[in-house]
Amino acid sequence: MPQNSQIAVEFRNVTFSRNNRPLVSNLNFTIRQGEALVLLGRSGSGKTTTMKLINRLFIPTQGEVLFDGIPTTQWNEIKLRRKIGYVIQETGLFPHFTVERNVGLVPSLENWKPKQIKTRVYELLQLVGLNPEQFAQRYPHELSGGQRQRVGVARALAADPPVLMMDEPFGALDPITRLELQQEFRRLQQELGKTVVFVTHDIQEAFVLASRIGLMYGGELVVLDTPAEFRRYSEGVASRSPHPEALAFLQCLRQTEISKDSL
Repeated sequence: MPQNSQIAVEFRNVTFSRNNRPLVSNLNFTIRQGEALVLLGRSGSGKTTTMKLINRLFIPTQGEVLFDGIPTTQWNEIKLRRKIGYVIQETGLFPHFTVERNVGLVPSLENWKPKQIKTRVYELLQLVGLNPEQFAQRYPHELSGGQRQRVGVARALAADPPVLMMDEPFGALDPITRLELQQEFRRLQQELGKTVVFVTHDIQEAFVLASRIGLMYGGELVVLDTPAEFRRYSEGVASRSPHPEALAFLQCLRQTEISKDSL
């Protein structure tokens, strides 16, 4: 749990509908500064929709989302989004830009000086485990999937945003690279103290990365707890009755652990 208990993001009675069908409903929760909140759930449960409400890619049909205490509808869209680093599964790197230019994109849009941008890019490539002398002038097609994801994380951090949003960023990677990047990202988050909102359908990944897990089901947030409390549902000693979806995910986790033990 982060030491700083200030609120970075707050959802107040938020519903978002499309074609009169609610994609998320009655969301009421806060994200504290410096914590890693993992939104866990099946496909279609509302995880990514919830995330996109934070950076105003979606605007609530009802209720409001507050960023840094101000409703997102009152923010200038560009200023809001430059305070939020965004990493997606396929990284979204520009294929005709070098690694250096990709990572330095937002600082250049913010009119940083060229020398300042280069220093920042090299610093971040070192931080994510890529030697800048070796990788700065490469193009995305010259990198492995894991290396592209590292560049994507570096780009999201480039202008030092207080919040990072990550939408299944490691989902397309092989299991070994995925585990390496999960561990690397956990180290980075703890070192930098960023507020992180991370979307996944993988409960193992949630347990590795989360300070709290928000389980979504049918567009609603049905569980919001620490990994330790979440696991207690399966032990029958939790402070309240578990949601059936929590038990379903924990059963998947147990089956995975059993399979590993039997190898």
